[in-house]
Amino acid sequence: MAQPIAVSKHVRRAGVEEGLSEFSTQEMYREILSRLGEDPNRDGLQATPGRVEKSMAFLTKGYDEDPTKILRGALFDVDYDEMVIVKDIEMFSLCEHHMLPFFGKVHVAYIPNGKVIGLSKIPRLVEVFARRLQVQERLTRQIADAIQDAIEPQGVGVVIEARHLCMMMRGIEKQHSSTVTSAMVGCFRQKETRSEFLALVRQQGNGTV
Repeated sequence: MAQPIAVSKHVRRAGVEEGLSEFSTQEMYREILSRLGEDPNRDGLQATPGRVEKSMAFLTKGYDEDPTKILRGALFDVDYDEMVIVKDIEMFSLCEHHMLPFFGKVHVAYIPNGKVIGLSKIPRLVEVFARRLQVQERLTRQIADAIQDAIEPQGVGVVIEARHLCMMMRGIEKQHSSTVTSAMVGCFRQKETRSEFLALVRQQGNGTV
C-alpha cells in the first residue's frame, strides 16, 4: 500500500471540516477519477492518486512556511539608501478559483532605511506565497507587505506579470493574454520613484510592464 504523503495543515483542515477525515487523500482522488468516468484501477491510473497527493503537497507547501522568519533570518545593517531591485523572478502558483496554474515573473524593489535583505531571500519569499492557492492581486500585495513589515524600508514596489491557464485552456480561451499587477508602498507611491522602478524593470529585460 502506498505511504501517505505529508499534506499541508490547510488541506487537512478542509477535509476535517467536511467530515472526510476518515478517508485518505488518495482515496478521495480515486473517487474523483471515478466521477470523471475513469477507471482508477487501470494501469495508467493506479499510481495517479499517490502522485497527485505528492504533487499537491509540494504545490501548497507555502502554508507551512513563515515568510517573516525567512526574511528576518537574513537582515543586514547597511548604509545604503538607493533602490534595490530583484527582477525576473520566476513564479508558479495555483489560482484558488479553478486550481489551475498561473505563472510568470515577479519584479521586486525597495529603498532601504538602514537594513537590507539577503538577495536570495526575496525569491524565497515569492516562493512561499506562490506555493499556496492564490489570486495574483493578493500575491502581489503579500510580497510587498512582508518586506515592508520585515525591514520598514522607505518604500517597496512589486510588479507581477503572469499568464493564467484558467483563461488560456478554459473559459474565454485566450492564448496570448497576460495579467499585470502592482503593489506600491511608501515612497513607491510617488510618481518619480514608481517611474524609476518601472524603467529599470524594462531595461535589458523581457518584461512587458
